[in-house]
Amino acid sequence: MSRSVLVTGGNRGIGLAIAQAFAEAGDKVAITSRSGEVPEALAKYDVLAVSCDVTDAAQVDAALTEVEEKQGPVEVLVANAGITKDTLMLRMTEEDFTSVVDTNLTGTFRVVKRASAKMLRARRGRIVLISSVVGLTGTAGQANYAASKAGLVGLARSLAREFGPRGITVNVVSPGFVATDMTAVLSEERRKEIVSAVPLGRYAAPDEIASTVRFLSSDEAAYITGAVIPVDGGLGMGH
Repeated sequence: MSRSVLVTGGNRGIGLAIAQAFAEAGDKVAITSRSGEVPEALAKYDVLAVSCDVTDAAQVDAALTEVEEKQGPVEVLVANAGITKDTLMLRMTEEDFTSVVDTNLTGTFRVVKRASAKMLRARRGRIVLISSVVGLTGTAGQANYAASKAGLVGLARSLAREFGPRGITVNVVSPGFVATDMTAVLSEERRKEIVSAVPLGRYAAPDEIASTVRFLSSDEAAYITGAVIPVDGGLGMGH
């Protein structure tokens, strides 16, 4: 059965792969991005692209209203939108810290709060938050990003308890290093250093993250909630 799916930050990288996976499965898919444009990779699908800055509650409300009007209330929400502003703590400005947390963590809160209202009334829904191995292990130069991604785990587990009685599951996918535009800017030396720490010895492909998200959104995963699923090649094992 075709469901109404919303992927925030669905215009590139992991979010794009997730949107494509749902579209290929026959779901009605909407994506948000600041530009509001349909990426070329999604042009062959009937994907709804909506402009939305998740740091603005009014824009979140307007975007969800548009999605609801055009493809129905959101039944599957994938909160993926995020940014990085990496630097060492002593160089990190307050704006560096708060802007990352406001986008990655508070932005997710805004989207989930708005989308979950109709899920609760319908007594069904799937919510998947995209965190990061960095939120579990920490890494130098990413205190802001790690804090925001760790916060998603607490948010998801609290909501899993709150929404569970209404048939809504809330889970977290924790990717490791993925071959995207974000990691492509790393130096060759840094990439070799990262791969050497990954037991499987390679980066993940975006569609490997997408397939995990689709599973958590499926009927087969109906009894999984409050879980943190690592898709990191073993990089964060034990956390």
